[in-house]
Amino acid sequence: MTNPRQPLQTGPRIGLHTGIGGGLDRSVQRAAEKGCQTWQIFSRNPRGWTARPLDAAEVARFREERAAARLDPCVVHSCYLINLAATAPEVRDKSITAFRDELERCLLIGADYLVVHPGSARGGSPEEALTACATALHAAARGLEDRLHAAPLTILLENTAGQGEQIGRSFEQIRDLLALCPSLPMGMCLDTAHSFAAGYDWRDAEAAERAFRLLDETVGFSRVRAVHFNDSRAAFRSFVDRHWHLGEGEIGLEGLARVIRHPFLSHLPFILETPQDNPGDDLRNLEAARALSLRQD
Repeated sequence: MTNPRQPLQTGPRIGLHTGIGGGLDRSVQRAAEKGCQTWQIFSRNPRGWTARPLDAAEVARFREERAAARLDPCVVHSCYLINLAATAPEVRDKSITAFRDELERCLLIGADYLVVHPGSARGGSPEEALTACATALHAAARGLEDRLHAAPLTILLENTAGQGEQIGRSFEQIRDLLALCPSLPMGMCLDTAHSFAAGYDWRDAEAAERAFRLLDETVGFSRVRAVHFNDSRAAFRSFVDRHWHLGEGEIGLEGLARVIRHPFLSHLPFILETPQDNPGDDLRNLEAARALSLRQD
């Protein structure tokens, strides 16, 4: 029998967020062309409440391209407008409807993970916001529970930088949200830039070890299912969300290496959300991530 505390020895699967312009299947082709082993997409316009339906032919092409490219797992990032912690009725209703659509689209295409930001308190207490987020998740999933448990799909709460009134900046809050949703298939997506800006210092060996220990004691390594692997342009404990190129930001290569080489995280999919302002930026960041994963120090 496998010891549940025995680190997994397989290396990370490294990939990018790729665009869906021209059809979902084009995202697979773009990821494969760049040598990705995994990848992340939006399944719809990330900055709009409405989305065009997915037709059967597009879904079939996506599934065929994915099987041919052997990309795994498929990570979908939910629409940016969704605020599951909102108390304003109009925003809350739109967020629940949009997240329901995200769930249905993920089930349709066979996605493995759906990443969502927990949302913003917007004047309420963090405790109220956590409860609001959990009830919104249940409302969005109502009637889909059997399909969710039969599918490979897991909802992943992404930790936030804590900007404004965002919830999810601490590992404790992610733990509490997961505890409020025991009937849903859920886990966590760890974002390195967000966690750094929120006060988890990956640069210092002792501070990083404390952060890893807290992550395990609260969320649990087994529930961390993916990593958004980004350097941070924002300063430590700034509570500002600014992704940057690997090794060129405030975390630096040493700090990032501690995450991608951690024995209880190194088997996970590592998705880069670094800027792509210039030709070759994504390939350089992919190469940097691969080099960090192979370090032996």
